[in-house]
Amino acid sequence: MKFLRSALLITMAATCLSATSAAASSVPTWRAARNATLPVGGTTVPSGYLPALACPSAGNCVAAGDYANAAGTVRGLILNEVAGTWRRPLTIIAPPNAAPSAGLTPNAVSCGSNGDCVVVGSYQDRSGNTQSFIDVETRGVWVKAAKVALPVNAAATGQNSQIHSISCPSPGDCSAVGSYVDNATPNTHGEGFVLNEVARRWRRAEEIRLPASVNANPFVTAGQVACASVDNCSAVGTYIDANNITQGLTVDEVRGAWRAGASLSLPGNANAFSGVTFASLACDAPGRCTAVGTYETVSGAVQGLAVSRTSGQWNRAVALQMPVGSPVNPHVFFYGFSDITCPGINDCSAGGLYRDGAGKYQGFFVDERHGSWHTAVELRLPATALMAGRNGGVVSVSCVSVGNCSGGAAYVDAAGNYQASIVNQVNGVWHSATKLALPSGAASVGVDGGVYGLVCPTHGPCTAVGSYLKDASNYAGFTVSTQ
Repeated sequence: MKFLRSALLITMAATCLSATSAAASSVPTWRAARNATLPVGGTTVPSGYLPALACPSAGNCVAAGDYANAAGTVRGLILNEVAGTWRRPLTIIAPPNAAPSAGLTPNAVSCGSNGDCVVVGSYQDRSGNTQSFIDVETRGVWVKAAKVALPVNAAATGQNSQIHSISCPSPGDCSAVGSYVDNATPNTHGEGFVLNEVARRWRRAEEIRLPASVNANPFVTAGQVACASVDNCSAVGTYIDANNITQGLTVDEVRGAWRAGASLSLPGNANAFSGVTFASLACDAPGRCTAVGTYETVSGAVQGLAVSRTSGQWNRAVALQMPVGSPVNPHVFFYGFSDITCPGINDCSAGGLYRDGAGKYQGFFVDERHGSWHTAVELRLPATALMAGRNGGVVSVSCVSVGNCSGGAAYVDAAGNYQASIVNQVNGVWHSATKLALPSGAASVGVDGGVYGLVCPTHGPCTAVGSYLKDASNYAGFTVSTQ
């Protein structure tokens, strides 16, 4: 899978078993994957890029990514599933100021309800600037993408703006986060922004207010946002402080107003130059969220961390313990998509990648129960698998109830090929990875493909999308569902 190329590539949603906790003993059966049709003239999914999936209800989903034609022109792609049937694929119509070859790239999608969704990302304008866009579906109809109105201090030239994440708790009410370049002189700065849609009206983006002590150029990243309800959201990212140290950043919206950002309090064994990252977060109620990421310890080890917001306040982060037998430096990595889900109060599950005692890359799952994080367990691979691999491991986790979850993962088989897999947790036990049958008997998902999005509503079939290697150098998309 391609995700190591950037921790900010957006995200794959994963949700869990379609059974309720009272009847969660059965494991869903996945059909063989089907090829995802591209718009007329489409020949490939560049780098396997089909990163976004949202399903407001069973059998009603939106996926987004890129496709290219024979000439290599890249365009934005939207796939719609309605009542269990995937409809004709759509090309995202770029904003009016887009360059002829705009390189429009979707990063994320969120849906307030069936037929009311928003895709976000970036594109090139005619002046060579990178701009952020929104593309809105209203009552089942997609309109032309629109340029985001950046904060008033945004640079008019040399702009490099991206929306990384969006959350829509209801139709016409969304919050998004991203980055942009300001117009400071003599040198511009990399800043973060928050963007709100209120009652179907998009407001101008607002600059994220940072803590007091920041670098001359804070190089802000705002990577993930989650909304527990309308007007109550949280976002996480990073910035550089006055001592040139990368700090974790939390920003909260309370009753419709975004507060100033705060720096993350790290575990006690954190290095002075901790290089902290935030990957993903989940919010299950106003004022209650949990995020995961990584930091560097005093010994130089890259370790996982988790931090919770309770009663509206962010607590000190805690270290995540990797599986038994892991080395002093487990090189923990989260892909930065939907790495965490919290189905109950103080009950969360997450997954990622680490290096085991033999130096092999392996996937892991880690669960929080009643407010305490347990030691992680290694992703159980098929008997013939070599390891998860540098581009494998657990990409996404989500749960329909405590102890009943599913996730998308990848591993390297005996022939050295990457394979996509679905992993289920039933009654608190993580089962072995199950190889996903690819379209047309394809041999591998390649290093850039795999299960990108996986959603299993509380009731009804699961849906997943991703990409696979259809020949020596070209990728195709796929869709798959449970029986």
